[in-house]
Amino acid sequence: MGAYAGMGYKHLIDLNDFTMEEWKAIIDLALQMHQKPKDFLGLMHGKILGTLFYEPSTRTQMSFQTAMLRLGGQVIGFDNPQNSSVAKGENLKDTITIISNYADIIAIRHPVEGSAKAAAMHANCPIINAGDGGHLHPTQTLTDLVTLSIEKGRTDHLTIGLCGDLKYGRTVHSLISAMRRFPGNRFVLISTPELTVPQFVKDLIQESECTYTEISSLAEAIPHLDVLYMTRVQRERFASLKEYERLKSVYILDEAKMRLARPDLCVLHPLPRVDEIEIAVDNDPRALYFKQASYGVYARMALILKILTEGGETPLLSGCALDVPCSNSNCITRREPYIRPYYRENGNILTCEFCEHQQKRS
Repeated sequence: MGAYAGMGYKHLIDLNDFTMEEWKAIIDLALQMHQKPKDFLGLMHGKILGTLFYEPSTRTQMSFQTAMLRLGGQVIGFDNPQNSSVAKGENLKDTITIISNYADIIAIRHPVEGSAKAAAMHANCPIINAGDGGHLHPTQTLTDLVTLSIEKGRTDHLTIGLCGDLKYGRTVHSLISAMRRFPGNRFVLISTPELTVPQFVKDLIQESECTYTEISSLAEAIPHLDVLYMTRVQRERFASLKEYERLKSVYILDEAKMRLARPDLCVLHPLPRVDEIEIAVDNDPRALYFKQASYGVYARMALILKILTEGGETPLLSGCALDVPCSNSNCITRREPYIRPYYRENGNILTCEFCEHQQKRS
């Protein structure tokens, strides 16, 4: 594999980079922060967080910034790559190498899948994946786990409906990847055939003791759910505006559907919403998406504190380097040609180590 600058640091690229014990410790710490926030003020005094947001963001970016400021640290970075040397053609490797010499930890959001792992390979500090294309969003999942721990009192034996854009929804992929690790969870995948979850996500469920069903009707699914995770259909992930317009309003949560739901249903949404949840639903006490966003600050405070105080090391690449282009055109190995593709091999199926896209060996 060769040596990379990022070796020797504890990164969060995928939530599964952490053990279940580490998850539970972070969640427990976030709950303590939620209950007694003043006890944690100033613990990161003198530390610097770099926030590199190549895509627009409100909640994720600002909650990271708020988390570090509440811990007593400082924040540098950009929220528009056109205001940085990226606009001059600087590649990801060079940007990360430079900024990681200025910051103690970096949170990166990028539109290209596998970019967070690629960033970690060249960083001189820990990297946190704040969303890489349509691939993963592990800190949103940490937020979801904290939310369920507070609002439901558990993260196991839940029937979880995921509705909308399950194909490109990185929050959906991360949540399923995490929740399959808890016993007794059942997934109800509510989408059109065009927007169903990728095969690698279904494979993750099948490798666990959890189960899933696929259904196209939200009204039919909602009476059976403990948790409903709504998502917007993301215009930025579609190559065709016509296809986006056809699918964008297929699933809308309204008061009529809420009347079909259980009294203790938890409605979550990673936000922003467009029109997939009607404004009137906000008044329903089961609508928890604004609380969910506020819990994200504590989840990220706990994560930053754990990484910077306990350290550790995240293995970055475990597969084989092959001179085979990834068939995903939005993979970082296709966008940054100096990054060599790595694959996990299973018979004649190759799984890209960066974006997890699967293809047959030719």
